[in-house]
Amino acid sequence: MKTISKKQYDEMVKQASPNSPVGKDCLLAFLFGGTICTIGQALCQLYQNFGLTLKDARAFVSISLILLSAILTAIGWYDQMAKYAGAGTLVPITGFANSMVSPAMEFKSEGFITGLGAKMFVVAGPVLVFGICASIVYGFLLFLFQI
Repeated sequence: MKTISKKQYDEMVKQASPNSPVGKDCLLAFLFGGTICTIGQALCQLYQNFGLTLKDARAFVSISLILLSAILTAIGWYDQMAKYAGAGTLVPITGFANSMVSPAMEFKSEGFITGLGAKMFVVAGPVLVFGICASIVYGFLLFLFQI
């Protein structure tokens, strides 16, 4: 078995990896993410026109965007959109919903409990755990220093 040096390995990786068009990727992420946020704002206005308070309308916007992205993920459209949008679909709340539904859909053939239920938090689980832990530490520090 032939061993290669780190420098040789880095050179092989560089040759095999395509260059990323950073400007184009950033523009598409901005446009897609902005479109998602614009849709959210339009929904907020729509819900307020139906008589909801701003607070309630915002809650319904979150619910609507999560539901819409879950449905788009389930039918395979969200992942197709994410190929072009990149981080534009990750950052809004829709990205979180996608990270919950994608593993569940991938493992649904293993059954409702051991597949769909068990795998739903594969991607989102660490985000939830560390997010909750960070918020506890932050809250404790705020309490401790009375900022």
